Amino acid sequence: MSNYKIETKCVQGGYTPGNGEPRQIPIIQSTTFKYNSSSDMGKLFDLEASGYFYSRLQNPTCDTVAAKICELEGGTAAMLTSSGQAASFYAVFNIASCGDHVVSSSTIYGGTYNLFAVTMKRMGIEFTFVSPDCTEEELNAAFRPNTKAVFGETIANPALKVLDIEKFANAAHAHGVPLIIDNTFATPVNCRPFEFGADIVTHSTTKYMDGHGAAVGGCIVDSGKFDWNAHADKFPGLTTPDDSYHGVTYTERFGLEGAFITKATAQLMRDFGSIQSPQNAFILNLGLESLHVRMQRHCENALKVAKYLESNDKIAWVTYPSLESSPDYELAQKYLPNGSCGVVSFGVKGGRAAAEAFMGNLKMAAIETHVADARTCCLHPASATHRQMNDEELTAAGVSPDLVRLSVGLESADDLIADIEQALAAL
Repeated sequence: MSNYKIETKCVQGGYTPGNGEPRQIPIIQSTTFKYNSSSDMGKLFDLEASGYFYSRLQNPTCDTVAAKICELEGGTAAMLTSSGQAASFYAVFNIASCGDHVVSSSTIYGGTYNLFAVTMKRMGIEFTFVSPDCTEEELNAAFRPNTKAVFGETIANPALKVLDIEKFANAAHAHGVPLIIDNTFATPVNCRPFEFGADIVTHSTTKYMDGHGAAVGGCIVDSGKFDWNAHADKFPGLTTPDDSYHGVTYTERFGLEGAFITKATAQLMRDFGSIQSPQNAFILNLGLESLHVRMQRHCENALKVAKYLESNDKIAWVTYPSLESSPDYELAQKYLPNGSCGVVSFGVKGGRAAAEAFMGNLKMAAIETHVADARTCCLHPASATHRQMNDEELTAAGVSPDLVRLSVGLESADDLIADIEQALAAL
């Protein structure tokens, strides 16, 4: 469906039923798959044939939905994971191991920061965090001989910084490593990072892709464009024989288009097992079918709310990339010309106490550890998703103590503004 527009891909991508086959994708709720002979199954274990033998590695329902997301992003291969965190971990760990180094934007989701700065550091992988506003010279200075990847978010959660993808991609490629982009907030409806030089894209499908708070999941998509062989010494896991699969070399067997995802499936999913369930994949697909419609409404509502907040004298500041007053407005016009996302970050005058009191006064917007849902919700990140960070780390991540993250849903914008107005008036 490569020639179809993204709206059509949202509805029909990834699955074309044959004569008499189900119109909706089937849920293959099975752990195992039958074969007529051991030799047939052996070919699967040797990666000499395609197919399924155990759902801890792959499942037909999951692969069908991954194929749709792959089409939406314009990639060559994709895989679903059990969560967005699993997707971020697999994407980096697939090419970086003990003794390696990764450059990351500092304005990333608090859970991802903790994964990188604490958990993966214990695994021997070191991360250097750079400001998304850094100069090219500052960015290049962060690289080391053992750097294996660069990581960033299209729209940072919750700072809402828009990453200059081309700047980070150029730096990554100059040092012979891929750029990994978390495209959760923008979704491929509003930004396709591969078109600006990114090499690998990840998603928390729990957010806009599902869109209804029903199913946790993640996804990794490979552009198929990064030349692992040109930097073979940096990526031996992809360019040299894998003893755990009888000496297969992924780039030789599966080409640049399939090597990265095949290795992540055959090795990491085999050993860690963070697969998305077929039931969750089915629910995710239902969300994807309306993604293009929902994102337009999310962005329209969020812009109206952001403009109202700017005009209220009880609000200290507002961050939303599509506001003309945003310092990232020009970047948003370049990378997100059709809209950014449905999330607005702002500060309430009076600091942390006022922010928490404001959220308590809301009647329609629920306080949740969630974002990017059909229903409006809000969060105080310094007390929740980013509470593991100290003040210095919070500042680097763009999270101030008074920051409120408002995820604007699909309700009437007028009703949402009225709810915000009464909550502020009650302070």
